[in-house]
Amino acid sequence: MLTEGTKAPDFTLKVSEDETIRLSDFAGKKVVLYFYPKDNTPGCTKEACSMRDNYSAITAKGAIVIGVSPDSLASHNRFREKHNLPFYLGSDPDRTVAKAYGAWGQKVMFGRTTEGIIRSTFIIDETGTIIKVFDKVNTATHGQDVLAFL
Repeated sequence: MLTEGTKAPDFTLKVSEDETIRLSDFAGKKVVLYFYPKDNTPGCTKEACSMRDNYSAITAKGAIVIGVSPDSLASHNRFREKHNLPFYLGSDPDRTVAKAYGAWGQKVMFGRTTEGIIRSTFIIDETGTIIKVFDKVNTATHGQDVLAFL
């Protein structure tokens, strides 16, 4: 996993059928880049809703929020609509972005070792440097935790 003080890798993510974003699009702004395993699962929904509930305050601090998972654009659209999520959800089906950030790998769930998305968040400053890594995420309070850091 990337660490604080590291230059954030640029990335390209589809966020809708006709929109692709890159980290470089947001030069001069802070970016909250959070990786989550799957749309519409209990923990991921709690985390997304926590980000949604703190979204106005986070953007007031000059930050952009981008959620990333391997799910399809169609799945992201259903997730966004169902929970009124106002931020970008990027589709990373081949896990290129997750791997670049170290957010894909082995993890232990329910006593089993599996490979998958490692729930984590990277706050990137205006110059493209990672200034905070959340590698342990409380899904219910994550939006507040991000806001408190900003």
